[in-house]
Amino acid sequence: QVQLVESGGGLVQAGGSLRLSCAATGSFFRINNMGWFRQAPGKQRELVAVIPSGGSTRYADSVKGRFTIARDNAKNTVYLQMNSLKPEDTAVYYCNADALSADRLTLKDYWGQGTQVTVSS
Repeated sequence: QVQLVESGGGLVQAGGSLRLSCAATGSFFRINNMGWFRQAPGKQRELVAVIPSGGSTRYADSVKGRFTIARDNAKNTVYLQMNSLKPEDTAVYYCNADALSADRLTLKDYWGQGTQVTVSS
């Protein structure tokens, strides 16, 4: 099992910055993709950014040039640096990771509990 623990959300004015962190703990062989999704009230959950264990990152068009995803494989942690925040970035942000089990037999998708990001105008 894998637990994803997020931190770093909060309230910020438009144009400000926030940094989200998500640490994966528990028993697993390897974490493959790690990423961030968000869900605003009344809307579907959407991809924000994803970073594979090796390879290029991917961003939603709405955050390109403003958000940066990074990971520390030694700490099994993924970060999301959010700059030039806009009111439309307001949402609950969820960490996501897929992990290969310790016995290397099962690949499973995991979600964090979510952290609120609120951007005031």
